Amino acid sequence: MLTRDRLGALLMLVFSLGYGVMIFDIPLLPFQANQAFTARTMPQALSVLGIVLSLALLLRPVSAAETNEEAAWRQAMRQLLRPTPADEEGRRTHPLVRVALLCALMVVYGLTVRPFGFLLSTTVFLAGGMFVLGERRLWLLLGVSIAVTLFFWVLMTQFLGVYIAPLPQVLGR
Repeated sequence: MLTRDRLGALLMLVFSLGYGVMIFDIPLLPFQANQAFTARTMPQALSVLGIVLSLALLLRPVSAAETNEEAAWRQAMRQLLRPTPADEEGRRTHPLVRVALLCALMVVYGLTVRPFGFLLSTTVFLAGGMFVLGERRLWLLLGVSIAVTLFFWVLMTQFLGVYIAPLPQVLGR
């Protein structure tokens, strides 16, 4: 039976195998050929560890308690895929609409962060995300998103020395 754990282990196995194959694309300098520790050593260890742990999780027997837990999880997922009951205004929404809106918001943020600058794009992204998640108080939306954006920008630029263009490209860098 393919449970959540086994599906995760199967995905991890595929990833670890792919990662293990890609290790051989890491170039080595001529003097590193006979070294004990090279640029490939840690990736090889991680790949082997991922493969071993994935196989251990795939091959272990499933207990009755795990089967019951899996059935409860499947029931919860079926419930998640049903539309919610109508709210006070009579609107019915699908639970995954929020997920799709947040994903769309992330794509828009990624496309706008360079042309509109970090400060504006991040503030709109955070306020939009809070709105999608149900916050409707405008003062809270703007206050929190502006404060978090400014804090993060100051942290990155002033304390960590990472340059982030704060303004839109048309206003200069």
